[in-house]
Amino acid sequence: MSEANHLFGLIRQAMPAEPGSVRFAELEDGRHYTYQDVLDVSAWFANALVTLGVQPGDRVAVQVPKSIEALMLYLGAVRAGAVFLPLNTAYTDNELAYFMRDAEPALFVCAPERLDGLRAVAREAGVRRVETLDALTRDHSPDFADVPRAADDLATILYTSGTTGRSKGAMLTYGNLACNALVLAGHWRFTAKDVLIHALPIFHTHGLFVACNTVLMTGGSMIWLQRFDADAIIAAMPRATSMMGVPTFYTRLLADERLDAELTGKMRLFVSGSAPLSAETHKEWQVRTGHAILERYGMTETGMNTSNPYDGERRAGTVGMALPDVSLRICDPDTGVELAQGEIGVIEVKGPNVFTGYWRNPEKTAEEFRDDGYFITGDLAFIDADGYVSIVGRGKDLVISGGFNVYPAEVEAAIDALPGVAESAVIGVPHADFGEGVTAVVAPRAGAVLDEADIRTALEADLARYKLPKRVFIVDALPRNTMGKIQKTVLRETYKNAYSGDAA
Repeated sequence: MSEANHLFGLIRQAMPAEPGSVRFAELEDGRHYTYQDVLDVSAWFANALVTLGVQPGDRVAVQVPKSIEALMLYLGAVRAGAVFLPLNTAYTDNELAYFMRDAEPALFVCAPERLDGLRAVAREAGVRRVETLDALTRDHSPDFADVPRAADDLATILYTSGTTGRSKGAMLTYGNLACNALVLAGHWRFTAKDVLIHALPIFHTHGLFVACNTVLMTGGSMIWLQRFDADAIIAAMPRATSMMGVPTFYTRLLADERLDAELTGKMRLFVSGSAPLSAETHKEWQVRTGHAILERYGMTETGMNTSNPYDGERRAGTVGMALPDVSLRICDPDTGVELAQGEIGVIEVKGPNVFTGYWRNPEKTAEEFRDDGYFITGDLAFIDADGYVSIVGRGKDLVISGGFNVYPAEVEAAIDALPGVAESAVIGVPHADFGEGVTAVVAPRAGAVLDEADIRTALEADLARYKLPKRVFIVDALPRNTMGKIQKTVLRETYKNAYSGDAA
């Protein structure tokens, strides 16, 4: 019966013949999790869900700290045929109330210290059961007959970040998750011999589906870290083969003098995603370690769409080419007409990785898909003569200054290449004369002293005048969300009055 569960059936097929003798995860507390533990503990959770009345298709919302048990709850939900709804651990009670009302979960699982407060929130939202993770592991059988689920059955709802309004729930199927993991495993050459350093959160596509599903689909193992910790990652590298991270992982490791080619000698792959990796970081990492970071591109709604090649040039500043089975094109954002090679337009994708739509929001779903089934990502990019995709920004991040389009990524790349600059963010801020003023917010490298006038002068040789920042603000660090993405909405709010009364 297990094979009838599309996703977990594939995971079972990849498991070792003797699951009790093969390690799945090495934990920070010294425990070792075997593949038999994966089967047993995910069954405990599946049985617990059924005991609590969770039916196939019911939503199970989860907001708990990262743990191996939280990962097993995800697998238990898959096996029980439930729809898994992971939620950012930073969400407040008010934000959680919105998700509860919108998704109407049959069960909400939370951290023990938040149980009493969230029971009241859940009651008001109409959610009938709230439990802690620990409570779900008690007195349940390690045997479970997996609920049949087809490839097109709903497996998870992932809520978007909500930067342009209320978060929307992206509906991903068992087939969406399975096909993307299998494609990545093949494209990135994962096998049962791989040991992945896992230091990402698991309420997000990157940490939960890209990292964990790819390992599970190949029978590999993980070194399971609660969070990014440079000491722990450096200690793990000699017995690992791969790591998936966000750009801040790599910039922080580069700041550690222990990072060198000897330390990374047994590693075969470093993957970066969730936010743009600067060309400078890419170059410095290769010089220090001998490894070229592999950058890829994906979304909550689609999983992974593109990747730099495993064999071949991993080109800095690009996200590679479309993955197998993914059709990608660059189109005019307004008309949907496909553009010529090299022209900047919106990325549109189609394939078995693309979600089925937004939860209970058919109007928004219809807006985001073309008539021929392509999903409009909202990301602006171009494809070069060799087929590499370069993202220049989100459509909403495009700056229109004096009637000219300014793509933030181009200006940021020029700023990041300057001496003493750690990273930058370019935004558009209301300007009485130009409509929007190109504005840069820059963080220095450790020990460096930056000056606004010097930065603007240095950029004059590389950028057309209309692209030059009218103001450059120096800050200690740029605001980021939990996945390492720079929060440009926060910056736009912070500097919204930068040009009040200024027509220069």
